[in-house]
Formats: sequence, structure tokens, C-alpha cells
Amino acid sequence: MSETLQAGLSLTRKYDIDAARTIAFMGDECRVYSTPALLYDIEVCCRDLLLEHIGEGKDSVGTRVELDHVGATLLGMWIEITVKLVEVNGPAVVFEFSARDALEEVARGRHNRFVVGVDKTRQRLLGKLAKAQAA
Repeated sequence: MSETLQAGLSLTRKYDIDAARTIAFMGDECRVYSTPALLYDIEVCCRDLLLEHIGEGKDSVGTRVELDHVGATLLGMWIEITVKLVEVNGPAVVFEFSARDALEEVARGRHNRFVVGVDKTRQRLLGKLAKAQAA
């Protein structure tokens, strides 16, 4: 693990809310940012921050999410997501995050990730695939 991977690191990203990120069941004029899209964007922010500080051949996987989606962001608005690394325990890391649009807080919570070796994880997954295909 890199010496630069320390609690206190943060990253903020701004996303435009396009149709692919929204739910449609309220009608086109009331399309809002979906919780699954919000979670995906949060995970990408956390992963990208980690990739700046972990070695080559390493990546991370999500292991836990606590997400309060407290505001609706309409199609065409933007969202700003801020992730902050709050705990580093070997390969286990914990982030706190918040998200807001131009008008209000949209989300907050915590996200745990685990830093893995890509090759080792790939081999483990291929082993599981072989067992599943044999079953």
C-alpha cells in the first residue's frame, strides 16, 4: 500500500444528470436521479481516489454501503459528490460521502472498499466460474 493512502484524502466530482441516470415512472417532466445511479457514481469517485494512491496491479472492490438518499435531483440538473477517506486499515478502507445539487443536500453516507490484487482476484473469480459451470 502506498504511503500516500491516508485518512483525510478527498475528491469532489460534478455530474450532469442525463436521462440514463434517472427513473422514468413519474413521467418525463419528473425524471429524477435514481438511487442505483447515485450509488454507482459514489463508488466510481471512491475507486478513482484509491487508484491515485495504490500500486500498479491493484484495484478495489466495494464491500458495504450506507446510503441516505434525501433529496431529488431532476433531469438536467447537476450533482456534486464529495468522498472523503476516513479510515485505512491495511487493505480495508472506509469513505464518508455527501452529495448535493444546486438547491439542497441529496445524499450522505459511508462506503467501505477493499484493495485487491487484480491478478489474484481474477484467478479466484475464474476458479469460481469453472466450479459454477461444472455444477
